[in-house]
Amino acid sequence: MPYAMNRGLHIHYRVTGYGAPLVLQHGSTSRLEAWDENGYVDALRDQFQLIMIDGRGHGQSDKPHEQSAYDLPNRVGDVICVLDALGLTRVHYWGYSMGGWIGFGMAAHARERLASLVIGGAHPYADTATAFAEIDGGDPDAFMTALEKFTGARATAEVRRRILNNDLRALAAAMHSRCSLEHILPGIEVPTLLYVGEQDPRANKVQRCAADLIRGHSEVLPGLDHASASWRSDLVIPQVLPFLLEQPFPN
Repeated sequence: MPYAMNRGLHIHYRVTGYGAPLVLQHGSTSRLEAWDENGYVDALRDQFQLIMIDGRGHGQSDKPHEQSAYDLPNRVGDVICVLDALGLTRVHYWGYSMGGWIGFGMAAHARERLASLVIGGAHPYADTATAFAEIDGGDPDAFMTALEKFTGARATAEVRRRILNNDLRALAAAMHSRCSLEHILPGIEVPTLLYVGEQDPRANKVQRCAADLIRGHSEVLPGLDHASASWRSDLVIPQVLPFLLEQPFPN
Protein backbone atom coordinates (compact mmCIF):
# COMPACT_ATOMS: atom_id res chain seq x y z
CA MET A 1 0.00 0.00 0.00
CA PRO A 2 1.80 3.18 -1.17
CA TYR A 3 2.32 6.12 1.17
CA ALA A 4 4.24 9.37 0.84
CA MET A 5 5.48 11.35 3.83
CA ASN A 6 4.78 15.03 4.44
CA ARG A 7 6.40 16.36 7.62
CA GLY A 8 5.79 13.15 9.48
CA LEU A 9 2.28 12.46 8.17
CA HIS A 10 1.53 9.42 6.01
CA ILE A 11 -0.40 10.31 2.85
CA HIS A 12 -2.02 7.36 1.11
CA TYR A 13 -2.34 7.25 -2.67
CA ARG A 14 -3.01 4.83 -5.51
CA VAL A 15 -1.91 4.88 -9.15
CA THR A 16 -3.61 3.20 -12.09
CA GLY A 17 -3.91 3.68 -15.85
CA TYR A 18 -1.65 4.87 -18.66
CA GLY A 19 -0.95 8.20 -20.27
CA ALA A 20 -0.47 11.76 -19.08
CA PRO A 21 -0.47 12.00 -15.25
CA LEU A 22 -3.73 13.23 -13.74
CA VAL A 23 -4.19 13.81 -10.01
CA LEU A 24 -7.69 13.05 -8.68
CA GLN A 25 -8.43 14.67 -5.32
CA HIS A 26 -11.73 13.85 -3.62
CA GLY A 27 -14.02 16.09 -1.60
CA SER A 28 -14.47 16.43 2.12
CA THR A 29 -15.69 13.31 4.01
CA SER A 30 -14.89 11.14 0.97
CA ARG A 31 -11.90 8.95 0.04
CA LEU A 32 -9.95 7.97 -3.05
CA GLU A 33 -12.07 4.85 -3.69
CA ALA A 34 -14.98 7.14 -4.57
CA TRP A 35 -13.39 7.80 -7.97
CA ASP A 36 -13.66 4.06 -8.64
CA GLU A 37 -17.11 3.61 -7.18
CA ASN A 38 -18.57 6.50 -9.15
CA GLY A 39 -17.21 5.38 -12.52
CA TYR A 40 -14.44 7.91 -13.08
CA VAL A 41 -11.57 5.42 -13.09
CA ASP A 42 -13.12 3.22 -15.76
CA ALA A 43 -13.77 6.28 -17.92
CA LEU A 44 -10.25 7.75 -17.57
CA ARG A 45 -7.72 4.96 -17.02
CA ASP A 46 -7.13 4.24 -20.72
CA GLN A 47 -6.15 7.86 -21.45
CA PHE A 48 -4.45 8.94 -18.21
CA GLN A 49 -2.20 7.74 -15.43
CA LEU A 50 -4.50 8.40 -12.49
CA ILE A 51 -2.96 9.45 -9.17
CA MET A 52 -5.69 9.23 -6.53
CA ILE A 53 -4.86 10.70 -3.13
CA ASP A 54 -6.55 10.31 0.25
CA GLY A 55 -6.57 13.82 1.68
CA ARG A 56 -5.23 14.15 5.22
CA GLY A 57 -7.97 13.30 7.69
CA HIS A 58 -9.58 10.96 5.16
CA GLY A 59 -9.35 7.38 3.95
CA GLN A 60 -6.10 5.71 4.87
CA SER A 61 -4.05 8.88 5.27
CA ASP A 62 -3.12 10.09 8.75
CA LYS A 63 -5.80 11.99 10.65
CA PRO A 64 -4.57 14.82 12.87
CA HIS A 65 -7.15 16.48 15.13
CA GLU A 66 -5.56 19.96 15.21
CA GLN A 67 -7.28 22.50 12.97
CA SER A 68 -3.95 24.06 11.99
CA ALA A 69 -2.89 20.75 10.42
CA TYR A 70 -5.47 21.40 7.69
CA ASP A 71 -4.16 24.78 6.60
CA LEU A 72 -4.06 24.98 2.81
CA PRO A 73 -0.24 24.91 2.42
CA ASN A 74 -0.18 21.62 4.35
CA ARG A 75 -2.79 20.11 2.05
CA VAL A 76 -0.85 21.27 -1.00
CA GLY A 77 2.26 19.74 0.52
CA ASP A 78 0.47 16.38 0.64
CA VAL A 79 -0.06 16.46 -3.12
CA ILE A 80 3.51 17.57 -3.75
CA CYS A 81 4.99 14.79 -1.61
CA VAL A 82 3.06 12.22 -3.67
CA LEU A 83 4.22 13.77 -6.94
CA ASP A 84 7.81 13.80 -5.68
CA ALA A 85 7.54 10.16 -4.61
CA LEU A 86 6.44 9.31 -8.16
CA GLY A 87 9.07 11.50 -9.82
CA LEU A 88 6.46 13.70 -11.53
CA THR A 89 7.30 17.33 -12.21
CA ARG A 90 3.99 18.44 -13.80
CA VAL A 91 0.50 16.98 -13.83
CA HIS A 92 -3.06 17.65 -14.79
CA TYR A 93 -5.08 18.19 -11.61
CA TRP A 94 -8.76 17.41 -10.99
CA GLY A 95 -10.34 18.09 -7.62
CA TYR A 96 -13.90 18.18 -6.37
CA SER A 97 -15.15 20.42 -3.54
CA MET A 98 -12.36 20.18 -0.92
CA GLY A 99 -10.21 18.77 -3.70
CA GLY A 100 -11.04 21.82 -5.82
CA TRP A 101 -10.01 24.12 -2.96
CA ILE A 102 -6.70 22.24 -2.81
CA GLY A 103 -6.45 22.79 -6.58
CA PHE A 104 -6.61 26.54 -6.05
CA GLY A 105 -3.97 26.01 -3.37
CA MET A 106 -1.78 24.27 -5.94
CA ALA A 107 -2.15 27.31 -8.18
CA ALA A 108 -1.19 29.55 -5.26
CA HIS A 109 1.75 27.58 -3.88
CA ALA A 110 2.94 25.18 -6.59
CA ARG A 111 1.72 26.48 -9.93
CA GLU A 112 4.87 25.21 -11.69
CA ARG A 113 3.61 21.65 -11.06
CA LEU A 114 0.36 22.21 -12.99
CA ALA A 115 -0.35 21.54 -16.65
CA SER A 116 -4.10 22.16 -16.34
CA LEU A 117 -6.83 22.43 -13.71
CA VAL A 118 -10.27 20.87 -13.43
CA ILE A 119 -12.19 22.10 -10.40
CA GLY A 120 -15.66 20.91 -9.49
CA GLY A 121 -17.99 22.41 -6.89
CA ALA A 122 -15.46 24.90 -5.51
CA HIS A 123 -14.47 28.54 -5.88
CA PRO A 124 -11.51 30.64 -4.64
CA TYR A 125 -13.47 33.27 -2.72
CA ALA A 126 -13.83 33.50 1.05
CA ASP A 127 -16.11 30.83 2.48
CA THR A 128 -17.13 31.02 6.13
CA ALA A 129 -17.89 27.59 7.61
CA THR A 130 -20.16 28.98 10.33
CA ALA A 131 -22.11 25.72 10.46
CA PHE A 132 -19.03 24.06 11.96
CA ALA A 133 -18.19 26.79 14.46
CA GLU A 134 -19.19 24.69 17.47
CA ILE A 135 -18.69 21.24 15.94
CA ASP A 136 -15.82 19.08 17.21
CA GLY A 137 -16.94 15.72 15.83
CA GLY A 138 -18.06 14.35 19.17
CA ASP A 139 -21.76 14.38 18.23
CA PRO A 140 -22.42 12.49 14.95
CA ASP A 141 -25.90 13.97 14.47
CA ALA A 142 -24.64 17.52 14.97
CA PHE A 143 -21.81 16.84 12.54
CA MET A 144 -24.22 15.64 9.83
CA THR A 145 -26.55 18.60 10.37
CA ALA A 146 -23.63 21.01 9.97
CA LEU A 147 -22.33 19.17 6.90
CA GLU A 148 -25.68 19.27 5.12
CA LYS A 149 -26.00 22.98 5.88
CA PHE A 150 -22.49 23.64 4.58
CA THR A 151 -22.89 21.68 1.34
CA GLY A 152 -26.50 22.59 0.69
CA ALA A 153 -27.28 18.93 -0.04
CA ARG A 154 -29.13 16.25 1.90
CA ALA A 155 -27.17 13.04 2.54
CA THR A 156 -28.78 9.72 1.63
CA ALA A 157 -28.85 6.96 4.25
CA GLU A 158 -25.93 5.20 2.55
CA VAL A 159 -23.85 8.37 2.29
CA ARG A 160 -24.61 9.17 5.92
CA ARG A 161 -23.46 5.70 6.96
CA ARG A 162 -20.19 6.09 5.07
CA ILE A 163 -19.48 9.54 6.47
CA LEU A 164 -20.14 8.49 10.04
CA ASN A 165 -17.76 5.54 9.61
CA ASN A 166 -14.86 8.01 9.80
CA ASP A 167 -12.79 9.86 12.37
CA LEU A 168 -15.26 12.70 12.84
CA ARG A 169 -12.89 14.71 15.02
CA ALA A 170 -10.41 14.82 12.15
CA LEU A 171 -13.13 15.73 9.64
CA ALA A 172 -14.45 18.47 11.93
CA ALA A 173 -10.96 19.92 12.32
CA ALA A 174 -10.68 20.03 8.52
CA MET A 175 -13.96 21.91 8.08
CA HIS A 176 -12.86 25.44 8.88
CA SER A 177 -13.44 28.75 7.11
CA ARG A 178 -11.45 29.47 3.96
CA CYS A 179 -9.78 32.76 3.23
CA SER A 180 -10.07 34.31 -0.20
CA LEU A 181 -7.59 33.31 -2.91
CA GLU A 182 -9.07 35.76 -5.38
CA HIS A 183 -5.74 37.52 -5.67
CA ILE A 184 -4.13 34.51 -7.40
CA LEU A 185 -6.59 34.37 -10.29
CA PRO A 186 -4.73 36.75 -12.66
CA GLY A 187 -1.63 34.55 -12.29
CA ILE A 188 -3.31 31.25 -13.23
CA GLU A 189 -2.22 30.80 -16.82
CA VAL A 190 -2.96 27.09 -17.27
CA PRO A 191 -6.22 26.05 -18.96
CA THR A 192 -8.87 25.72 -16.26
CA LEU A 193 -12.29 24.09 -16.40
CA LEU A 194 -14.74 24.62 -13.56
CA TYR A 195 -18.01 22.74 -13.23
CA VAL A 196 -20.82 22.90 -10.71
CA GLY A 197 -24.32 21.59 -10.15
CA GLU A 198 -27.08 24.02 -11.08
CA GLN A 199 -28.58 23.65 -7.58
CA ASP A 200 -25.27 24.02 -5.75
CA PRO A 201 -25.22 27.27 -3.71
CA ARG A 202 -21.70 27.84 -5.08
CA ALA A 203 -22.84 27.97 -8.72
CA ASN A 204 -22.73 31.76 -9.15
CA LYS A 205 -19.26 32.05 -7.62
CA VAL A 206 -17.93 29.20 -9.74
CA GLN A 207 -19.10 30.98 -12.89
CA ARG A 208 -17.68 34.26 -11.60
CA CYS A 209 -14.31 32.57 -11.07
CA ALA A 210 -14.22 31.22 -14.63
CA ALA A 211 -14.87 34.72 -15.95
CA ASP A 212 -12.01 36.08 -13.82
CA LEU A 213 -9.47 33.61 -15.25
CA ILE A 214 -7.30 34.17 -18.30
CA ARG A 215 -8.06 30.70 -19.68
CA GLY A 216 -11.09 29.76 -17.62
CA HIS A 217 -14.32 28.05 -18.69
CA SER A 218 -17.29 26.84 -16.65
CA GLU A 219 -19.99 24.23 -17.10
CA VAL A 220 -23.22 24.20 -15.09
CA LEU A 221 -24.81 20.76 -14.75
CA PRO A 222 -28.62 21.02 -14.90
CA GLY A 223 -30.61 19.55 -12.03
CA LEU A 224 -27.60 18.57 -9.90
CA ASP A 225 -26.70 19.74 -6.40
CA HIS A 226 -23.33 19.66 -4.66
CA ALA A 227 -23.52 15.97 -3.79
CA SER A 228 -24.91 14.61 -7.05
CA ALA A 229 -22.40 16.60 -9.13
CA SER A 230 -19.68 14.54 -7.45
CA TRP A 231 -21.07 11.08 -8.23
CA ARG A 232 -22.90 11.57 -11.55
CA SER A 233 -19.88 10.70 -13.66
CA ASP A 234 -22.20 9.99 -16.59
CA LEU A 235 -22.93 13.73 -16.72
CA VAL A 236 -19.54 15.03 -15.60
CA ILE A 237 -17.22 12.98 -17.82
CA PRO A 238 -18.68 14.28 -21.13
CA GLN A 239 -17.87 17.81 -19.97
CA VAL A 240 -14.40 17.15 -18.57
CA LEU A 241 -12.82 14.45 -20.75
CA PRO A 242 -12.77 16.48 -24.00
CA PHE A 243 -11.13 19.35 -22.12
CA LEU A 244 -8.43 17.08 -20.70
CA LEU A 245 -7.73 15.42 -24.04
CA GLU A 246 -7.13 18.85 -25.60
CA GLN A 247 -4.33 19.63 -23.14
CA PRO A 248 -0.70 18.91 -24.08
CA PHE A 249 1.18 16.15 -22.28
CA PRO A 250 3.04 17.77 -19.36
CA ASN A 251 6.82 17.57 -19.60
